[in-house]
Amino acid sequence: MKQAVFFLALMLATPVIAQAPMTPATGDPAAPANAFYAVYGPQVGKGGGIPDAAARLRYSAVLSPRLNKQLADAAAAQRRLTAKVKNAVPPMLEGDIFSSLFEGATGWKVGTCQGDAAAARCPVALTHVSPPVAGRPPVKPANWSDTVLLTNTPQGWKVDDVIYDAGFAFGNTGRLSAMLRMVVASNP
Repeated sequence: MKQAVFFLALMLATPVIAQAPMTPATGDPAAPANAFYAVYGPQVGKGGGIPDAAARLRYSAVLSPRLNKQLADAAAAQRRLTAKVKNAVPPMLEGDIFSSLFEGATGWKVGTCQGDAAAARCPVALTHVSPPVAGRPPVKPANWSDTVLLTNTPQGWKVDDVIYDAGFAFGNTGRLSAMLRMVVASNP
């Protein structure tokens, strides 16, 4: 009888376990990386630099609390600098800050992510295709790879940093977080 009760209890519990949805916190970090690029794509070519408040709001759901705070702090530091010099200098960061290429990416493919339950690294193959210009020959597409770092938050996987891997002569190098720290440190 005890075995029958145990078997019945096991049978009743099994469907609940089998049907339980996979939470973002335990799922594949490639999906949240793709969600980041879905927000990023429409922003390419809209000024670049540190995102304004409206753009930061669009990014907030796909970025970690740490990276959201760094972007807000860097934007505040940029405003302080602009006010101090009465708009006499350009922004500290110009162009796309989420990729190695100044112009940004017009296409991407997130690769297989590696990591553990707390953090993951996702290689991303990026492409920039310039729009055609009348009277000029077509520009060859730029192809490169960067790495997106994700962290596992209570709300699921979130983009926490970008490592610029391309090595372009005039592109971003290092990490996004380091560039943002530099902006904040230079305009306390």
